[in-house]
Amino acid sequence: MKKLSILNKIIYLLNSILATVLLISYLLPFISPKNIPVLAILSLFVPTLIILNLFFIIYWILKLKKHFIMSAFILVVGWFFSNTPYKFTENKSSLNDDLKVMSYNVRMFNHWKWIDDQKIPEKINAFVSEKSPDILLFQEYYTLEKQLFLYPYKYIKTKDEKNKIGLAIYSKFPIIQKGSLDLKNTSNNIIFADILRKKDTIRVYNLHLQSFELNTSQENFGQENSEKLIERLKNRFKKQAEQTEVFTAHEKQWTGKKVVAGDFNNTSYSWVYNQILKDKKDSFIEAGIGFGKSFNYWFPMRIDFILTDKNAIVNQFSSFSEKNSDHFPILARINWKIY
Repeated sequence: MKKLSILNKIIYLLNSILATVLLISYLLPFISPKNIPVLAILSLFVPTLIILNLFFIIYWILKLKKHFIMSAFILVVGWFFSNTPYKFTENKSSLNDDLKVMSYNVRMFNHWKWIDDQKIPEKINAFVSEKSPDILLFQEYYTLEKQLFLYPYKYIKTKDEKNKIGLAIYSKFPIIQKGSLDLKNTSNNIIFADILRKKDTIRVYNLHLQSFELNTSQENFGQENSEKLIERLKNRFKKQAEQTEVFTAHEKQWTGKKVVAGDFNNTSYSWVYNQILKDKKDSFIEAGIGFGKSFNYWFPMRIDFILTDKNAIVNQFSSFSEKNSDHFPILARINWKIY
């Protein structure tokens, strides 16, 4: 430190703080937001912390300083003990009998015109028709927007008769049982459908966990109302934890083939994700490439997921850049055939 200029000392101090915060973030999957809710907020910013630490490594290497070792060491620790934010390789294999599953938060089909485009519903419909998933999961489905998705079987569930926003499951195969977990004191929900495909019954869960209800173009942590914002986020994280417990208790009752997908409203560095992922595979980790970005924000947020049981094989995963919502659609090709 003595040989560093004043500017570099300041930079190294900032580097030390952000590296330490990143190290702490590796513990987030094991700490329930019900216990320390304020810490859970950090899970949203882990990808940003990783990118910043990469910048510090490059900076110190260019300066020919050994100070890059701290960030490098912490990133290596994260590579082995945490989720990778970026996939360098992908699986492009496929079989004719793969099950194609799509999850898409459609933000009410742009009913309130957040996007200045009158043809968003038609664009979503055309996109779905082009990709032709076998099972299609919608979050923030709006029943007043009359959509014609050509599927023989469907399950659409709103929280009550007055509420027109909900979840939907469309299927090319028969739905032999369906249900709703009816989450309390929230407009969010979880539904499921048992789908008969050939001789197999596959349970498909569609999750839309507690929303933060933030306007990403206006709200940030630098405004005067940041204390209120943080308090609101803490409460939302607590609700997510409660909803996750409801889901895992229900899910344990099903021991067959399953797909768990939807908008978790949290990242893969969170306790929520870690609990839901138990005994499952993440389609992006198995077959994806890049950041797997699923939320339209300035840094790469992956908050939409398609998970499968451990016996499944994920042959492909895709995250699309269609800007018809504040979320991007994701698609996975899944198979239970043993090679």
